[in-house]
Amino acid sequence: MMENAGFRYSYGPVPSRRLGKSLGINNIPAKACSYACVYCQVGPTTRMQTDRQFFYEPGEIFMDVWRRVNQARAASERIDYLAFVPDGEPTLDARLGESIAALKSLGIPIAVITNSSLIWRDDVRAALAQADWVSLKVDAVQERIWRRINRPHQTLRLSAILDGMCAFAESFTGRLVTETMLVSGVNESEESAEELAVFLNHLQPHKAYLSIPTRPPAEAWVRCPDEEILNRTYQILSAALNRVECLSGYEGNAFAFTDNVEQDLLSITAVHPMRKDAVSALLLRAGAGWEVVNRLVSRGDLVQTQYREHLFYLRKFPKKNDADT
Repeated sequence: MMENAGFRYSYGPVPSRRLGKSLGINNIPAKACSYACVYCQVGPTTRMQTDRQFFYEPGEIFMDVWRRVNQARAASERIDYLAFVPDGEPTLDARLGESIAALKSLGIPIAVITNSSLIWRDDVRAALAQADWVSLKVDAVQERIWRRINRPHQTLRLSAILDGMCAFAESFTGRLVTETMLVSGVNESEESAEELAVFLNHLQPHKAYLSIPTRPPAEAWVRCPDEEILNRTYQILSAALNRVECLSGYEGNAFAFTDNVEQDLLSITAVHPMRKDAVSALLLRAGAGWEVVNRLVSRGDLVQTQYREHLFYLRKFPKKNDADT
């Protein structure tokens, strides 16, 4: 673990399934946000706003990150991305574009994870356009569901946000991804997934991530959907998009093939539900039999679920209500 003393705006590098090894940048004070998402792992929003403002001096952020990058390099720590993942919504920072421009000189790709709420603004799209990798939150494309899960600032309008995402996707030259958090009883319906698939197909992201709330959420009633629901949503999105990936909290190496077939199965199914025929092919390649799968299922590490005419296998993920008992 590297020394944290003296750093105000940066943290890490930390492992990330999406970004490899990323050095985090916190350009927003806790918890200034335009949403009060029911599942937020940072906790309840205490400073609800949509007006962009000055928070921290871009020069100070740059020097803080520059020092941490040098420290990481001295310790032979790899950094794949400089990632704006703050305690609130990063695009509320009116000088986000200045910070990104300054950090470009470090020669490391820059990522921004945003809730997309302000992307209808020209200045926000201009700031994000300077990044190399941008993640847009799209939890719902239906007004009623959006308001229930994201609990947006009263001035925000979903139609403007969706239009802003489309405008950004059309002009952005970097790598665009989306992320959808599934919450049991809120946005897990088949209808919701189908409408989401239509919208994401229009955006054509490099990758669409499906997440579940495995960490303590802002609201105690929030629960993970069942594996069957996650698989169904995955299949619906996959029919419309080239690349869909699950982020279920299991940190295996996706599609790694080793001499440990159990580990290979768990790694792959944590990210992509596998059809029975694909599992058979993997077992054949590894010189293993179905007793491996049966053992994982009986142990509760792997889950079988049917979607239409096919049987799928998924890595069983932890549920908050399991941890509470």
